[in-house]
Amino acid sequence: MTPRRRTWIGAAAAAILTVGLLTGCAADETAAADCAGTPNGTPVTAAPVPGATTTTNLSTNPEIASGYRTGMTAVRTATYAVSTANPLATEAACRVLRAGGTATDALVTAQAVLGLVEPQASGIGGGAFLVHYRADTRTVEAYDGRETAPATATENYLRWVSDTDRTEPAPNTRASGRSIGVPGVLRMLELAHREHGKTAWNELFDPAISLADSGFEISPRLAGQIAESTTDLATDAGARGYFLEADGSPKQAGTLLTNPALAKTLGAIATDGAEAFYTGAIAQDIVEAAGSTAGGRTPSLLSTSDLANYEAEKRTALCTGYRKFELCGMPAPSSGGSTVAATLGILANFDLSALGPQDVDADGGRPDAQAVHLISEAERLAYADRNKYVADPDFVPLPGNSALSLVHPQYLKQRSTLIDPDRSMGTAAPGDLGPVPLGVGPQPPEHGTSHISVVDEYGNAAAMTTTIESAFGSFHFVDGFLLNNELTDFAADPLDPDGIPVANRLQPGKRPRSSMAPTLVFDRDDAGNRGELALVTGSPGGAVIIQFVVKTLVNILDWGLDPQQAVSGVSFGAGNTPVTGVGGEHPAIDAADNGDDDPLVQRLRAMGHQVSVAPQTSGLSALQRDGTDGWTGGADPRREGAVLGDSR
Repeated sequence: MTPRRRTWIGAAAAAILTVGLLTGCAADETAAADCAGTPNGTPVTAAPVPGATTTTNLSTNPEIASGYRTGMTAVRTATYAVSTANPLATEAACRVLRAGGTATDALVTAQAVLGLVEPQASGIGGGAFLVHYRADTRTVEAYDGRETAPATATENYLRWVSDTDRTEPAPNTRASGRSIGVPGVLRMLELAHREHGKTAWNELFDPAISLADSGFEISPRLAGQIAESTTDLATDAGARGYFLEADGSPKQAGTLLTNPALAKTLGAIATDGAEAFYTGAIAQDIVEAAGSTAGGRTPSLLSTSDLANYEAEKRTALCTGYRKFELCGMPAPSSGGSTVAATLGILANFDLSALGPQDVDADGGRPDAQAVHLISEAERLAYADRNKYVADPDFVPLPGNSALSLVHPQYLKQRSTLIDPDRSMGTAAPGDLGPVPLGVGPQPPEHGTSHISVVDEYGNAAAMTTTIESAFGSFHFVDGFLLNNELTDFAADPLDPDGIPVANRLQPGKRPRSSMAPTLVFDRDDAGNRGELALVTGSPGGAVIIQFVVKTLVNILDWGLDPQQAVSGVSFGAGNTPVTGVGGEHPAIDAADNGDDDPLVQRLRAMGHQVSVAPQTSGLSALQRDGTDGWTGGADPRREGAVLGDSR
């Protein structure tokens, strides 16, 4: 990339973030026309909502709340489109598509840039799940790049230092080396690129390398997260030097940040492939960083053999029916695909068509209380099964040894009869799927992620959700990137209160359960056969990802909202607890005084829901087929994302 183009990237990103007008992604007029999309209006960037907290309870929200951009409207493109959580990554991926690259090519570039400009959420030190559609063969494939536990880890690895030193890892489990799993995203992307890529692997890292060398301005969201995490970042010398000023204060929005160490790392990966990351000097640096005891941290037991032996997995995508559509999602060890499918399978037994949102506007309108009730109750039932049964299938088989056991229509019809149309169940019991030696323990919190949705000119599509777990992962910074804290997605206690093993307990080489839910939706004919690709979607958000994706799917498939209205709409839903979330960041919700004066909140509480109006931190994107070749896209107003493609 030329210096002129690098300068323009910063200007374009500033325009997108400040005004929200998606005007293109190149310096010259011709290129801009090829990589822009046509907005149906000009969205406005809003300040954080009144009363919104600037701090985050990570048990309920994965990252900081950063306001809401009101009035965003859908972007229309001609043949290809991409949406990511940061305009710099969207722009770089769009350039790949414009040059004839595939959806998989665009993913590689987008991930490399996201790891630089959104390091709190994802990067090469983490993992990912990918659902890919290949148009020429009409096949859907699932790629598992989830992190794994070290070979020498034990079931109590997260609980205490050793069997003879039963103290909690220091300074806490998350910030210690014990939380770090073997990163998987690069092996996964390399596998997918080998099978579906067209652009040379080494070219796909050029935008991130150039940006790391020349620098980028810290975005408001990244700056807010740095300020939130200053104390933990200061514990690690590398993180402290990169994210904080010399006096220990957090670097501010607008600060030019360069990362020559990451440029060097990405250069090696571009030249020598993922092997440069999993063996040799970089692998040794990762092991040394994870094993550091600086600041009194408990070290990881990660070894160079763990890295060298890591393999990404191809799994059978979980495809299920919903009304006149087919949904394809990620199977275990992600619970996202099965829990989204189970929720919708339960809802298929109710007529939602008459319960659409009221006063629909660009922000998606106001949800109907009865709809929120039914959807939240269906989610409680689906989460109950997820919490008991879903884990790494290579270690814990699903009931009946089948991913379809949790989503069988007859089973879900029976589950739907447990829903009282007038009263919340509070907490659901898991279904009876036969004798299984599994207990249900406390559910570990899940945290920050990022999501990429992309379709290329050849008709291929990809939905990839990617993460380093909590904001800034484990805070261990090495060779320009952060290491994940993904092992905290395991149940810390391997046994339930009755002494029965928990499915999601930690075991050597095991992959922790996830809620990531990258999703592809297809039309179906009257015989139930797969038709055209209709929708690509997904979101970050920890365990709440499932609720975000369900909301978006119902908004589009049941209520006919366009993709921007669907992702902008009020976020609502429930895990398997008495608490139902209603996103107080949305302009349709009166979050003052804990929502006491909001009509939707009042009605839900009258039905027995314990309603929280805490701001939601989704990062949804949705790309919907519009006509024969065109696409209409939406990006979440709660983050900094953008949609780009070729102009109509």
